Amino acid sequence: MKIKIKKLKEDAKLPSYARPGDVGLDMYAMETVTIAPGAHHRFWHGFALEFPEGFAAIVKDKGSISKAGLHTMGGVYDAGYRGEYNTHLVNLGDAPYTVETGDKVSQIVIFPVAIAELEETDRLSESERGDGRFGSTGKQ
Repeated sequence: MKIKIKKLKEDAKLPSYARPGDVGLDMYAMETVTIAPGAHHRFWHGFALEFPEGFAAIVKDKGSISKAGLHTMGGVYDAGYRGEYNTHLVNLGDAPYTVETGDKVSQIVIFPVAIAELEETDRLSESERGDGRFGSTGKQ
C-alpha cells in the first residue's frame, strides 16, 4: 500500500518502520520536553498523510516509553484528514520523564476499517452475553 506523506516542517523526521515486517511506523519528537507525573504534552510531528477511504491511521504507544508510564491519548486519524499529525502523551508514572528531540514517542498503524451505516431500531437481537458488563464472565 502506498501512502502519500507531505513534510510540513523542514526539521521534521518522517515516520519510519524500524524493521522489515513491522506494522507500526515510529513517530519522533521535534522538541525536548520533560513531562511530570500526571502531566500531558502534545508532540507535533511536522507531516501530513493521504491514504484511501476504508483505512484509518491510529496512534499507539511505544513499548520503550510505556514502561515508564507514558501513554498515548486519542489518536484516530480519518482518511480525509490532511492536517499535521501529533501525539498526545500523558505521564501515568511516578517520576518525570524527559523526551529528547529525535526520540520515538509513538507509532502509527494503518488499519483497514469498516464504514458503518447505522440503522436505528427499537430492539436488538438476543446474544449469550446480553448487557453483561465488567466481570460478566466471572473470575476464571
